[in-house]
Amino acid sequence: MARVTRHGLEVDQDFARFVEDQVLPGTDVQADAFWQGYAALLDGFMAENRALLDRRVELQARIDAWHKARGNQPWDAAAYRAFLTEIGYLVPEPAPFTIENGAVDPEIASLAGPQLVVPVSNARFALNAANARWGSLYDAMYGSDVMGPPLAPGGIDPARRDAVVARAAAFLDQALPLASGSHAEVTAYDADGQGLAATIAGQVVRLADPAAYIGIRREGGDTAYVLRHHGLHVELVVNPDHPIGAASASGLRDVVLEAALTAIQDCEDSVAAVDAQDKIGVYANWLGLMKGDLVESFEKGGKMMTRRLAGDRQITRPDGSILTLPGRALLLVRNVGHLMTTDAVLKDGAETPEGLMDAMVTVACALHDLKRGDRPGNSRVGSVYVVKPKMHGPDEAAFADRVFTHVEQVLGLPANTVKLGLMDEERRTSANLAACIHAIRNRIVFINTGFLDRTGDEIHTSMQAGAFVGRAAMKASTWLQAYEDRNVLIGLAAGMKGRAQIGKGMWAKPDALAEMLEVKIGHPQSGASTAWVPSPTAATLHAMHYHMVDVAARQAELAGKALPDLDLLLTPALASEPLTRDEILRELDNSAQGILGYVVRWVDQGIGCSKVPDIDDVPLMEDRATCRISAQYLANWLEHGLITRDQVEDALRRMAVKVDAQNAGDPAYRPMAPGFDGPAFKAARDLILTGTEQPSGYTEPTLHARRKEAKALARA
Repeated sequence: MARVTRHGLEVDQDFARFVEDQVLPGTDVQADAFWQGYAALLDGFMAENRALLDRRVELQARIDAWHKARGNQPWDAAAYRAFLTEIGYLVPEPAPFTIENGAVDPEIASLAGPQLVVPVSNARFALNAANARWGSLYDAMYGSDVMGPPLAPGGIDPARRDAVVARAAAFLDQALPLASGSHAEVTAYDADGQGLAATIAGQVVRLADPAAYIGIRREGGDTAYVLRHHGLHVELVVNPDHPIGAASASGLRDVVLEAALTAIQDCEDSVAAVDAQDKIGVYANWLGLMKGDLVESFEKGGKMMTRRLAGDRQITRPDGSILTLPGRALLLVRNVGHLMTTDAVLKDGAETPEGLMDAMVTVACALHDLKRGDRPGNSRVGSVYVVKPKMHGPDEAAFADRVFTHVEQVLGLPANTVKLGLMDEERRTSANLAACIHAIRNRIVFINTGFLDRTGDEIHTSMQAGAFVGRAAMKASTWLQAYEDRNVLIGLAAGMKGRAQIGKGMWAKPDALAEMLEVKIGHPQSGASTAWVPSPTAATLHAMHYHMVDVAARQAELAGKALPDLDLLLTPALASEPLTRDEILRELDNSAQGILGYVVRWVDQGIGCSKVPDIDDVPLMEDRATCRISAQYLANWLEHGLITRDQVEDALRRMAVKVDAQNAGDPAYRPMAPGFDGPAFKAARDLILTGTEQPSGYTEPTLHARRKEAKALARA
């Protein structure tokens, strides 16, 4: 790897060229100032970064020792809380406060709707997510399992079409009802000086809320009547000459929903970036999104297609004035956490924190959005949105705040231009959430919960307390409900209503969207203003929930409600009754299969997030969070004797054969059997057998090492 020297730093030559030739031109930041600022960032923050990681290790060692010393004594919540306070794991609650986060776009501050999370390393996915602001409800229902098992491609099934039209009309009757009658009875839509005019049985019928009509948009042969409900826009698209419109008495050919208000372009859990070249690819796509010129061409169905960023939508208001609505989701970028280091930039011959590199480069890329001039862009208020994951407690949050203050100074940005999303996915953050929010109160725009990473950390933190219940019981555990409820209530108490997002986790079954429609309405009902979805189709369907639930009203109802007791959050879900042999073996096989199915693509192909068939061949979205929880489960059960090392080895070999069979149609796939000696298989084995030793139970150290090994073998 060729290197160049920049202000005492040894920088990968290609990475330096990327920064200097692609990122910085047009930003008014000179290369010398950038590298000088980067060197100062490392001088000022590397040692503290290391000290914070060392503090994690120290606290974990003391918690492990406390649990071991207690042995099989009954759980004592008061003693445990006192111990955590004594060692500084729990910190004092801040006095009541309200966040003051400055200029924030309404998609984050005041609107409620779905949020997509995609690997920014995949340009096609990144563009699809950005363009998922608007989605066809007809297509989402017709092409998913919402109306029954998906049909084979080709043609239109009249019965399914009519069922979709009826289901969409029922949705409109609920969200945007007419003063009388049903949308299913409309024979014509029009607009006049009084607003939307729907004809039923020869009579004009208005909306029950006439103010919901805001204007009209015409494109090609389509006439779209634009309505607004709970701050979200809905288009009734009329075109009698369209095959779908021709089959409708009203000519309604589609109902288009404003769907993914925001999208997280992910540099972390869903990507596999282990060296300078990988990071260049990640940053290049984010740069393209911020410049507005990212384009991706690909083959689909035998045809070449090209994706680019969608334009804004021009609406003609009833008074003739023009209203511009965003054509794209507001984009956030998720940086990596504090743990990993990178060889892209060396200091004194040693790797440097990858999180510090992400801070410098992703914000520098975003300068192009802030300086875009008249072209459509991302933030309309001049902010940059960074999601910061895997932080443990308020000291680490405060550290991130100071890092971005330095970055702003280097790049010539006003204080607190960079807004931070706080991922509440580590136990020490959950237990000190108010203090964490307080530490970044001048830039926080987001908190969220997530079952997978949060449970992985729950298991690792309490690894020595005993054997945990199975996964199904874990989802119903007391600590998890306390975690979900406290997150919302603490966010509301900090004044996040109308100022920031309160989010919920991912729907991990991308093909089970009928089930999602039944279940995920619980997220807005909980008071959360956003929740993660795995695809644009899922975003369109989940958008329906934000019409069914008035999140702002729900948050007002919850404001001031008492928090679930902290002891509930801190009590681990240990198995009080012995698990059956069948339960244990099922979980062993299920976790081993899931780890292998994910890891083999990560290590061998560099795919950080994908739809992986589970043990029952049901496709699930897998990323490092799902891998972490599975590995920590098996490490915990191995530690407490529920399973043996021989059983783990046997399960891995049997499940490797199954995973090989599931991937038989992939020409790029390298089977793990019968040798069971490739880097991917070894990575899965390491994650389980050394799970108690991995920092916070994270998968990154093992995956990075084995991916680098696989890349070296491919070059040999």
